[in-house]
Amino acid sequence: MRKPQAPLVQQRLSCSWSVVQGESDRVDVFTPAKRSVVMSHIRSGDTRPELFVRKLIFAAGFRYRLHDGRLPGKPDIVLPKYHAVIFVNGCFWHHHEGCRLAARPATRPDFWERKLAGNKRRDEDNIRALLSAGWRVLVIWECACLKRFSADLSSRVCRFLREQDVPRAEIGRNDLESGAHGHHLT
Repeated sequence: MRKPQAPLVQQRLSCSWSVVQGESDRVDVFTPAKRSVVMSHIRSGDTRPELFVRKLIFAAGFRYRLHDGRLPGKPDIVLPKYHAVIFVNGCFWHHHEGCRLAARPATRPDFWERKLAGNKRRDEDNIRALLSAGWRVLVIWECACLKRFSADLSSRVCRFLREQDVPRAEIGRNDLESGAHGHHLT
């Protein structure tokens, strides 16, 4: 037999509330330990866009390694045979310029400006380090990972991997919708 639960109001009152550090007017409904557990469940790898890209390139005959921690930025996909890495970036977290998915939240604008600028700066540092080490870098944006773009995206990725003369490229939704060949992909 199930034990009856306390009413929601009582459950809320028994929850220990903590003030978000640095913001005295904002309250977190979780204890710091519970917040840590909640945040630990946010995925950074094996995201839907990443799985989408992996399936495309596997179907095209390419074999790869995942998340090689020995390389700067721990690229999502590493293709040693082609000396190439692929980052599948979320448009929001990596601030994809001009993308509607990269809109900044209206709350706490200073925090988000610092956070997203820091992410972008770290991405550029990692890409520079990879290029300096002789790796070729392809960035595929989340907005390009839609089923209707799969054939075009697959052909562009294959072209990047097979044509060794392009050291760096990006593919976003605008590239696929407009029929453009992506940044540096002609």
